[in-house]
Amino acid sequence: MQSSDYTVHIVDDEEPVRKSLAFMLTMNGFAVRIHETAASFLQFAPNARNAVLVTDLRMPDISGLELIRRLATAKLKIPAIVITGHGDVPLAVEAMKAGAVDFIEKPFEDTVIIDAIQRAGENLTEKSTEVDDMTEVLSRLESLSDRERQVLAAVVAGLPNKSIAYDLDISPRTVEVHRANVMTKMKAKSLPQLVRMAISAGFTLH
Repeated sequence: MQSSDYTVHIVDDEEPVRKSLAFMLTMNGFAVRIHETAASFLQFAPNARNAVLVTDLRMPDISGLELIRRLATAKLKIPAIVITGHGDVPLAVEAMKAGAVDFIEKPFEDTVIIDAIQRAGENLTEKSTEVDDMTEVLSRLESLSDRERQVLAAVVAGLPNKSIAYDLDISPRTVEVHRANVMTKMKAKSLPQLVRMAISAGFTLH
């Protein structure tokens, strides 16, 4: 679906963030609507047509995670992208498990969020061109060693390298090597894409 065929809804409690993001996206050809709170978007959501949601994770009234959960409970299929601080990756992973299609760590380049929104827009159509063939994803998972599967499980849980190293009794440097190998074997270009593949494949540590 073309960017002109859907509206990007920005939910963020910080006015400067809302305005700058809305301005940048508008200049790049997107139709944009801003919402000060998750509650106000939830009121609007049942009437939203061809909508993509960009929401901050930490907000004072209803968090981005809770917003996505409520949309899922209401059976409102609005592809959501979560914007998160570096320390909030575990919560961002939880948001993806709840139905978010992507998460983006601050600070981010304009092209990163534009690409994420375009991928989310593709989810509005029957088939997404970016959906990995599940057989291929499962095959990639099978190629992982036991240690790589342990590292992947920890990454999907949102654990930082130091915590993974402590839990597995290996050095942080070794964790980095295993993590890089997992990314290569899974053909993942980013952490969110790796998490998406693991969740969609129902990955669990045997």
